[in-house]
Amino acid sequence: MDRIITLIDWISKKIGELVSWFSVFLAIIIGLDVVIRYIFQFTYIWVIETEIYLFGFMFLLASGYTFQFQKHVRVDLFYARFSEKGKAWIDLIGGVLFLIPWCYVVIASSWYYVTISYGMNESSAQPGGLPALYILKFSITLGFLLLLLQGISDILKSIRTIFKQYI
Repeated sequence: MDRIITLIDWISKKIGELVSWFSVFLAIIIGLDVVIRYIFQFTYIWVIETEIYLFGFMFLLASGYTFQFQKHVRVDLFYARFSEKGKAWIDLIGGVLFLIPWCYVVIASSWYYVTISYGMNESSAQPGGLPALYILKFSITLGFLLLLLQGISDILKSIRTIFKQYI
């Protein structure tokens, strides 16, 4: 169990570190877009779409990394007061009842849209927009797959915490 947790956490961490570089590229592209727009009074659709794609990639692909370090949105009204085992039970129940099913629904439904988009070689509807819209759609599938993997790691950590006296 510890090997699985370590492997999943390593994958999430490495992908999070890689995706963090997207923010650097995004800042550069936005900066260039602003300069071009205000100095030369025009912009390119593909630049705007690149900004959207990079933000989407960052948000989706780093979801597992964010979850690994407990930086996701959580209502701490009662959770903060629970013992370590109490928190583990909440994480276990939440992971099994909500996280896994929701990830499955999004992965399955987004995969359907990715295959259709890929099959028709979908591109931007805007003239001068980016091709291969299916890459952005696939980031939804991949992002939720990474979140699911990290959720499995979190569930295993919860099980380890709950039953650590027996292990």
